[in-house]
Amino acid sequence: MLLVSLFVATVYFGGWGPIPSSKELQELSQYKASEIYDVNDELLGKFYLADRQPIAFDQIPQHTVDALIATEDVRYYEHSGVDLKSFLRVFFKTILLQDASSGGGSTLTQQLSKNLFSRKDYGFLTLPVVKTKEIIIARRLERLYNKEEILELYFNTVPFSGNTYGIESAALKFFNKHTKELSVSEAATLIGTLKASSTYDPRNHPERSRSRRNTVLFQMKKYGFLSDLSYQKFVSDSLKLNYGAYDEERGIATYFREEVRNHLLKWTEEQSKYGTKLNLYTSGLKIYTTLDKTLQLYAEEAVTTHMTQLQKSFEKEYGNTAPWLTNKKIITDAIQRSYHYKRLKHQGYTENAISDSLEKPRKMWWRGIPKDSTVMASTVDSIKHSLKFLNTGMLSLDPVSGAIRTWVGGVDFEQYKFDHISKSKRQVGSTFKPIVYVTALEQGVSPCDYFSAQEVVYENMEGWSPSNSGNVDEKYMNYNMTAALSKSINTVSVKILEKAGIQNTINMASALGIKTSLPEVPSLALGTAEISLLEMASAYTAFAHKGIAATPYYLRKIEDSQGTVLAQFAPEETATPVFSETNQQLMISMMQAVATSGTAQRLKSTYGLPNDIAAKTGTTQSNKDAWFVALTPNLVALTWVGHDDHRIGFKTTATGQGANAALPIVAEFFQKINKDSSFNSISKARFDTPSPSVRQLLDCPPTKRDGFLKRLFTNPDKKKKKRFKTKN
Repeated sequence: MLLVSLFVATVYFGGWGPIPSSKELQELSQYKASEIYDVNDELLGKFYLADRQPIAFDQIPQHTVDALIATEDVRYYEHSGVDLKSFLRVFFKTILLQDASSGGGSTLTQQLSKNLFSRKDYGFLTLPVVKTKEIIIARRLERLYNKEEILELYFNTVPFSGNTYGIESAALKFFNKHTKELSVSEAATLIGTLKASSTYDPRNHPERSRSRRNTVLFQMKKYGFLSDLSYQKFVSDSLKLNYGAYDEERGIATYFREEVRNHLLKWTEEQSKYGTKLNLYTSGLKIYTTLDKTLQLYAEEAVTTHMTQLQKSFEKEYGNTAPWLTNKKIITDAIQRSYHYKRLKHQGYTENAISDSLEKPRKMWWRGIPKDSTVMASTVDSIKHSLKFLNTGMLSLDPVSGAIRTWVGGVDFEQYKFDHISKSKRQVGSTFKPIVYVTALEQGVSPCDYFSAQEVVYENMEGWSPSNSGNVDEKYMNYNMTAALSKSINTVSVKILEKAGIQNTINMASALGIKTSLPEVPSLALGTAEISLLEMASAYTAFAHKGIAATPYYLRKIEDSQGTVLAQFAPEETATPVFSETNQQLMISMMQAVATSGTAQRLKSTYGLPNDIAAKTGTTQSNKDAWFVALTPNLVALTWVGHDDHRIGFKTTATGQGANAALPIVAEFFQKINKDSSFNSISKARFDTPSPSVRQLLDCPPTKRDGFLKRLFTNPDKKKKKRFKTKN
């Protein structure tokens, strides 16, 4: 007893390391995960070192408390931090007799001290030292806090599976609901995992978890927390998880959350300069965004469905001649960009040694269509395999405020971190044409002016001669602006650009939110400029809303862990139209024709969308980029599809044009919206009826053939030569 007393004294007075004082225990501060919410305040994800989100005791259902006490510490309300009966059992059987089967003896308060302060290794004396420390801390906790406060601390710090800490984080992760909404069966499942969080992980080991849950329910019955009837009911329940992945690489809106993460890291760093110390991973910030969780799910589902089918067609068309199999330059470049090659190169290996290493087969995980698989392959095989995949970016936003509603930056965040919304710039093809057309309207061109579809050689542009697709009637045919836009006629678009003026068009694009430097060349009309999805989204909002361009934004406010507002964000107020409301109505009418009878008519014929939709497709040279933009009164949606390597395009226009490669994503997205009555404000919205003056401006036949004399003296097979007028 003297030796035990001396040992306890050495622990108490810090001989084995300091023990937190009563003052320190009164100021307990645990790292808190920061949370990111959607426009309806639904949780999208978290940023954390340890996934912990504290809640108040009154948010924990009584049956959850009962499950914990019945299983872990049935005499909790009777002791003062140490259960003497359990302690003596553990001391004599576990410590002295080394009988591990005797069970644990730690009270909830002792377990809390273990959760709050990590254990250290003291060799063969580790167990007696840490147990003594925890007893001392437990006694101090019991003097400082009442029983409910200790339970609150326990529930908020206890570790669950998957680097998850606290009952609230666990409830959200495994059942996608808040703690206060947990059923008896769900609460018992989570409490059951505390015995061994990995062994009884309900996601990875459902049968073990179910068995352990039933043990918890039995304990609740044994100690009078459940009746026999209730016990029989709950043990027969199946284990139904609704797993919500909130880590940075999984779950919903992964690309968007990464964008927010990068923004908030800069924001918190900026705040520290003014004396406010914040950490995105530990300060428990609440970040409120404009994203809509349900719309985001619809967008991600649409992307997955279409890209799965498109990928199959893409691979089938190329067959054994695919560039990722035969183009040595593309393959070599990809290998030399890889992490494995760079690591070996940095370590000083020769090219031959690197090649030998990268050619060795090993077991690896491959992304696949329709499902992923584990294969034996070399690193080079893996690089070739990854080269075949197409990618995409899909964005939607409110055209009035600019609030972003969906953000899909690619096909798979775990595999492809590059965000095609915020980082990528690709040639936009014919989606640039509406900017050319509205500039022309602003410069006085009439929608009923006719333009010849015949090809022209522009002598002052190195003999450049834009051409049309094969289904455009060029012989003696002239198109008005509506027909030319709906059929996306290249030759006419260049002529309209000439009327509008290149510099005027560039100025218009800038006013619409396109900050990228644009080339001052006639091919600008065909979308040879490389522009981001965000910039294009900004430009198209003006067509949907009175000629006023909205600036895209995604943050509403940021609060600290106590709910104090640290920052508030609002849309940039822009009351000045970029172009007239008359021309806005004209453009909407023209782009509605694209959806009803032009290059995007599949929206109606194939997908049966009854919505008021204005649209524009886009396809770049050699089918490298496919674009599609859809405008409704309350939502603008656009998407890009292509390959990350600019040298790899679609083999055929049939597969690679915007109407086939990009349009279906937006179409399927709107199909889902239309089935959800909660989005009637989007699906049933209608554009304003064009004014009589606008209808009159559009009242002309779509095409007009040259007169007899002009046809007589014109050879349709001979290209006209002229100089492109660069100054207006």
